[in-house]
Amino acid sequence: MLIKDVICPFCGCLCDDLAVEVENNKVIDVKHACKIGAAKIRGHNRIEAPMMRESKTDEFREVSYDEAINEAARILVDSKRPLMYGWASCLCEMMKKGVLLAEEVGGILDNTASVCHGPSALGVQEKGIPTGTLGQFANRADVVIFWGCNPVQAHPRHMSRYSVFAKGFFTNKGRKDRKIVVVDVRKTDTAEMADEYVQVNPGEDYKLLAAFRAAVADKADVIPDTVAGVSKEKIVELAAAMKGAKYGIVYFGMGVTQTRCKYKNIDIAVSLTTDLNAYTKFSIIPMRGHYNVTGAGQVFAWETGYVNGIDMSRGVPYYNPGETCSNDMLMREELDSAFVIGGDAGAHFPAQSIARMAKIPVIQVDPFHNPTTEMANIVIPVKVSGVELAGTAYRMDSVCLRMRKLVDVDFPSDEEVLDKILAKVKEIKGVS
Repeated sequence: MLIKDVICPFCGCLCDDLAVEVENNKVIDVKHACKIGAAKIRGHNRIEAPMMRESKTDEFREVSYDEAINEAARILVDSKRPLMYGWASCLCEMMKKGVLLAEEVGGILDNTASVCHGPSALGVQEKGIPTGTLGQFANRADVVIFWGCNPVQAHPRHMSRYSVFAKGFFTNKGRKDRKIVVVDVRKTDTAEMADEYVQVNPGEDYKLLAAFRAAVADKADVIPDTVAGVSKEKIVELAAAMKGAKYGIVYFGMGVTQTRCKYKNIDIAVSLTTDLNAYTKFSIIPMRGHYNVTGAGQVFAWETGYVNGIDMSRGVPYYNPGETCSNDMLMREELDSAFVIGGDAGAHFPAQSIARMAKIPVIQVDPFHNPTTEMANIVIPVKVSGVELAGTAYRMDSVCLRMRKLVDVDFPSDEEVLDKILAKVKEIKGVS
């Protein structure tokens, strides 16, 4: 059976044109997906059964779901400062249960935005964001700027579906109708395909964005001969190209959010985009990584008022980036357990945080083996969302999409696991 119009559960593009061949309740072939998305849908490297690590041998032994869930609940109840991290590779329906669990145990509720686009949320909170949908950009944008991101590697189908090669209503010649500009500290694979590559000095994006604002405002006389490694002539030339666009779009990535000035880079990038809207139509959007990290921010915001780094220990949500995000607290050694679901702290946290996590109980809820598995004390495998489980996800442009179930499996959903852990926590605490 060939199932069409399947949504890919890999990255923030949420490509919705996949065709998946299923026979005897198994995925046989995946068409139109990138290699990474196809591998995830095929289910490589699955965790086959719940496991708990033996303290004496440091080796895993298989256990029942009930035993793993009961022990996970006991760890969370005994913890004074549990971390609840991940969520970006889960469906929205499950995230609400995660908020309830974090509230019950007084945990730190944090998602993967902490190590990627958390600064984007802060910048948007300060300035707003003149943005749109990927469909609008594909149909209209004739000037496309990739700043601090490399979609060739991180979002393999973005360029063909939404940006560089996509044939839109007003850009029906695809690549020939667009000017592609890449701003980055190194010449990436995306830069190799660009019309203009601007090499900015590491940590000096803010300076370059300020210079672009001056050039756009026709105040080039205040710009030095060189700014952040870029000549004044190039800055003035590109500012003119931006002002001359019929529709421009800036896609920005972690090269902007995780460098010097952090969220202030987003602040000034949004200001530049607003300046350009006095001359033409310009939008800006973050290149979100995990397929539903945008959804995690949406759910946490409507449930708690905040996007990430939410401390529930006071009985009400408390939010202070730099204090209440996962790595800040791990480095201060304030956390005494970690619950990782739909994310991979082991692959993305700095060494000092990993060293701390190695000393505390770690509970992992995930379909796949990953570096977090190697330091987990309890591992609970679940269904793969968007393949074995239907539900809601938000694309990187905050468009809400419904993901489909393709096959049936015996694994529980992550929502079911959270329900059982929450019920056990309440039982241990004597809460009705």
